[in-house]
Amino acid sequence: MTDEPSMAPNEATLTASGIARLASVGRAAVSNWRRRYADFPTPVGGTPTSPSFDAREVEHWLRRHGRLHHAGTEQWAWRHIESYQPATQISDILGVAGALLLVRADQTTTTDTDLPTPRQLVSHLRTLDPGLAELIGDVLPGQWTAQLTTLLRTVDQLGAEQGPEAAFEHLHNQYVASAHSLSGLAGTPDVVADVMLTLAGSGARTFDFTSGTGSLLRMAADRALRNGTPTRCYAQEINRQYAVITLLRLWFVHLRARHAGHDVEPPVVQIGDSLLGDALPDLRADVVVANFPFGIHDWGHDRLAYDPRWAYGLPPRTEPELAWVQHALAHLSPGGTVVVLMPPAAAARPAGRRVRAELIRRGALRAIIALPAGLMPPAGIGLHVWVLTQSDPHQPHAADLLVVDTTTESATRPLAEIVGTAWRAHQSDDRAELPGVHRTVPAIELLDDQVDLTPQRHLPQASELVATPAQIIARMNEFDRLLDDMRRILPAVRETSATPLREAPQADIADLIRSGSITVQRTAIRSRTTGVTSSVAVLTAADVLAGSPATGSAARSANDDPGPQVAAGDILVPVIGRKISARVATPAQIGATLGPSVQLIRVDTDRFDPWFVAGVMSRPDNARIAGRASSTANGALRIDIRRLAIPVVPLDQQQAYGRAFRQLVEFRAALDQAAAAGAALASEIGDGLTTGTLGLAPPSVPTARTR
Repeated sequence: MTDEPSMAPNEATLTASGIARLASVGRAAVSNWRRRYADFPTPVGGTPTSPSFDAREVEHWLRRHGRLHHAGTEQWAWRHIESYQPATQISDILGVAGALLLVRADQTTTTDTDLPTPRQLVSHLRTLDPGLAELIGDVLPGQWTAQLTTLLRTVDQLGAEQGPEAAFEHLHNQYVASAHSLSGLAGTPDVVADVMLTLAGSGARTFDFTSGTGSLLRMAADRALRNGTPTRCYAQEINRQYAVITLLRLWFVHLRARHAGHDVEPPVVQIGDSLLGDALPDLRADVVVANFPFGIHDWGHDRLAYDPRWAYGLPPRTEPELAWVQHALAHLSPGGTVVVLMPPAAAARPAGRRVRAELIRRGALRAIIALPAGLMPPAGIGLHVWVLTQSDPHQPHAADLLVVDTTTESATRPLAEIVGTAWRAHQSDDRAELPGVHRTVPAIELLDDQVDLTPQRHLPQASELVATPAQIIARMNEFDRLLDDMRRILPAVRETSATPLREAPQADIADLIRSGSITVQRTAIRSRTTGVTSSVAVLTAADVLAGSPATGSAARSANDDPGPQVAAGDILVPVIGRKISARVATPAQIGATLGPSVQLIRVDTDRFDPWFVAGVMSRPDNARIAGRASSTANGALRIDIRRLAIPVVPLDQQQAYGRAFRQLVEFRAALDQAAAAGAALASEIGDGLTTGTLGLAPPSVPTARTR
């Protein structure tokens, strides 16, 4: 077989989407080819708006024009399945492909590479599992069509390259991610399944009563086998195609267990509605896991009103999830564990409070874990995981519930690690807690009028727990050091009746500009920028006042003047303001492009000290001289520094005053920092006192302020 398996003869067809995938282009490109190339294949079916084409003719045309995407076998295998016609049978065809791969996995000693006939395939399956053989036989043709032959040969080649089980897992993952799997209802993402099975543990029997395509059971079986303690899997699924895929995936793991020498019973998969037609009523499993559908109100409330499964109360019609929970508990053996996915509303809806209260009172509900949003559909909702055990009438009931909020930690640690750590702590004697993440809540706190079990309700919000008690004490010491530094920053001054600045002559800045001792630069404001090729960072008035790097942006074309750039020693003044705020450029601002809201003053450093000039310009009364009313409505002024005059003193005196002005700028920055740090510290201390993580120290005990 070649690296690029041949497409099927005339019986295989492609839609425009299929052609686009083969050529790795958009559908618009396919329509363009049909218009531009007279030799493009003509449609062989479909409709004028959605035509289908002969697959072999399309392949030859793409190859002839050098447009055929060179894909690997795994891409080809999935494309053949995805492009199968009729599309309604794609799920069945995936099952047929899986059956062929399962037969290959069981043929450990054969060298026969010919494609088995449908009869041979079913016959081999019957030796493994008669039920699986019957399910596959129902969808097989009497003989392979050309389309199926091409598809199965490509799948067979993929199995030879990757191994049969890995090949089928690849096809399954593609299927679950596609629209053919009913928008994600088929599988449970690995990250969620990992969390659930970390909580569930392992046992001799594992049951999933809404298995989908078997993601939870397959991971459970694989884990158990790798740990050397295989588990027998049981499943029930209402969708026949999903049930077939589940059985196939479990059989691959079962074959591995056989080949490893384990004596374990084969998996059992039943088809049907688990609530209305429980196919395994006598099963008691050590582990029950499920990701059942939410919000199905027609779940059989009237027909199941007196069902013995409702040991914790009849679920209201609007609470189908509580029916699923009790169904799971009814199938649990003593000492076993139930782990199910739940919508977050099920923890708080008023209609379900009586059943929730009974689950708490009798010790059945052991933990509720809040997952981050976006892990699985619906993407905007963070689902919950409930952990339950079968209450033992001969043992005292558990008097507490573990609540976990993974949303506060999920960005820094794997979910399974967060949940596993909390669950192990809950099961141990020390009951360690992590503020804002997990806590063991006494039942008495839960059994109120609402019985709201939402984890976040019983945990302080993460924003309220930004620091531990030790961190708060350390920040108090840091705050003291900050105050000491502020006192040292202030320049040393004394009272005097005469200073050089009071008696110095004045020089108009306009005259200094004309003489070249001082230059003033502005960025031109463009009404329109055409041919934009890039966006550059520019220095804004807010950046100048904060002493921060450039945060603004402006569009530039190739022909635009880049504008003035800030150099060391430049003085920056916002154009608009209630006062003149002149600042010498910080190291982080050097090299930045000047924004239109800032004017730049560059002085001859052989004659002027920049810090001195900035300091004397920033006098409050100068705004009256340099400012004129701006077009804004808030009373701000447009600053024209050309109107100002500055005192003329020797350079050494300028530098002395400049150092003092620089210290004042640093003092203001430190004062702002101290104000922000002090406000945050006061909030943290208050939160620590109210939550009990901080206590009041006796007067004799030194605190952070007295050390």
